[in-house]
Amino acid sequence: MAPTTPTVKLASGYEMPIVGFGIWKVPRETCADQVYNAIKLGYRHIDGAWDYANSAEAGQGVRRAIEEGIVKREDMFITSKLWNNYHAREHALEMAKLENETWGLGYLDLFLIHFPIAQEFIPIDKIRYPAFWSDKEQTKVTPLAKVPISETWKALEDMVQTKENPNGFIKSIGVSNFQGQLIYDLLSYAKIHPSVLQIEHHPYLTQPDLIALAQENNIAVTGYSTFGPQSFIELDNATAKQAKPLFETDAVKSIAAKHGKSAGQVLLRWCTQRGIIVIPKSNSVERLKQNLECCSFDLSDDDIKQISSLNLNLRFNNPAAFQTPLRIFA
Repeated sequence: MAPTTPTVKLASGYEMPIVGFGIWKVPRETCADQVYNAIKLGYRHIDGAWDYANSAEAGQGVRRAIEEGIVKREDMFITSKLWNNYHAREHALEMAKLENETWGLGYLDLFLIHFPIAQEFIPIDKIRYPAFWSDKEQTKVTPLAKVPISETWKALEDMVQTKENPNGFIKSIGVSNFQGQLIYDLLSYAKIHPSVLQIEHHPYLTQPDLIALAQENNIAVTGYSTFGPQSFIELDNATAKQAKPLFETDAVKSIAAKHGKSAGQVLLRWCTQRGIIVIPKSNSVERLKQNLECCSFDLSDDDIKQISSLNLNLRFNNPAAFQTPLRIFA
């Protein structure tokens, strides 16, 4: 029997599983099967994004699990994200509707502003998944556009399904890669409270003040790249290649040995025990099981302090490293 994953109650009132399956960098050709198999193992939360370019395949995997009676749609929690080129109101609505149709599940449970920057609009029929680039060869960073976050947030609010807006197709909304000042600003005008803040979070980048700010304001935190440099080495990320793998640090190895758990489980529990949602991925069925079972034991306060003390304020997902820097974390 699949383990029951604890949930976090969001400001919107919905429950979000604290362990999800992240589909960043999951190849399209295997994504449907990987999502389906993750659901068979017990995953009920899938974290995707327009920019990942695999939503159609992920949706196929979810629909297969529904058709086979493994889950019902309401058992699943599906996250997606608005990309930077579509921050203007009309473009946000267009992209979000298309993304919802691409998943093919009727609605999205959570929709986030992926990055707190607006880049110039690129028509979807010109480059469907532009990432940060204005050319298909990915050599030119797309210039910024003059669209305030307030306009984008209002567009997201208009997508939320409420009694007053029964045609909405989003259950909860939130932000990703935002810093403290922008969150305070957002809270000053938001009519619908942000449910989630998704950030890079691992022992080399702990961001305790940002997490405290979010949690003090009833914004749940999702941490991505829990294993630190591991996700970025294959992207030829220079910072990641120079960093010691977290699995090989003395603190993580000794704590894993003490509890009889894997290093990955320890890093995930370091998050979930502090109420932080995690979205790891793995191509290994055994590691997928281990990741899902990361809430089955508790770390001591000293364990958590030891792991947190590895902090180097080392960020791997940073568009400031581009040839034309986007210094959003300055």
